[in-house]
Amino acid sequence: MPRDCVTSLRNALLAAVLCAALPQVAAATGPDPAAAPPVDPAPCMAAIAANDDDDKILAACGVVIDGEKTEKADRIKALIARAGVYARKDMLDRAIDDDGIVLRLDPTLADIFNARGELWRKKGDRPKALQDFGAAIRLNPNHALAKANYKSLALELERLGALLAVNNKPSFNCATARAALEKAICANPELANLDRQINAVNSRAVSDAARADPRAGRALQHEQDDFIARRNAGFGKPDYDLQKAMRERLDHLLAIGH
Repeated sequence: MPRDCVTSLRNALLAAVLCAALPQVAAATGPDPAAAPPVDPAPCMAAIAANDDDDKILAACGVVIDGEKTEKADRIKALIARAGVYARKDMLDRAIDDDGIVLRLDPTLADIFNARGELWRKKGDRPKALQDFGAAIRLNPNHALAKANYKSLALELERLGALLAVNNKPSFNCATARAALEKAICANPELANLDRQINAVNSRAVSDAARADPRAGRALQHEQDDFIARRNAGFGKPDYDLQKAMRERLDHLLAIGH
């Protein structure tokens, strides 16, 4: 057989082999992502609109969230709905993660910053909560809920800061303490806190009573003076429990306030 004929035959056979192998190669590499149809968001949106049970929302909207061809607007709606379900189930980390994805997709959503701030606050991360409330207000200065959340959290942080400043400190200056009783209170954080609380609650009770009746206010202060005198006289005796006496005094004062 002439060489040209052999070459032509070999080329024809090679072409036939390649054509036969193409379907197998395509099957081995999997379906073409471009050929996959877009996910239908209707079941998810219907579940949200109908306020269906949480598990149905998770299932229907999870498909939309995971779909490669899901429209951004549909993905955001599905993520917001799923975050709400996670929040109701007290799965705070997952809810925060979904809100975070939403804000990466659209960082202009003040409502989601506020919602995530509430989740951070519930989780106990006050700085991140305050940051998110502030972001919501910057996006929408008239966002009433974010403003209220920011204000209440700022006051809470201020109060916590004040409490930390006096924590384990009594109502008097330990640097000038001379009496054994005062030194014992300064050396014991629980006694120090009890002393400060007793002083604060008594001052408030006396002030409140005096506004209605000055004699009642003076009577309450005399009661406090008597307690201090008994405390000082009893301290150091074998049968005297200073911590118990102070706790009973605080409970009594708190009962007066109610």
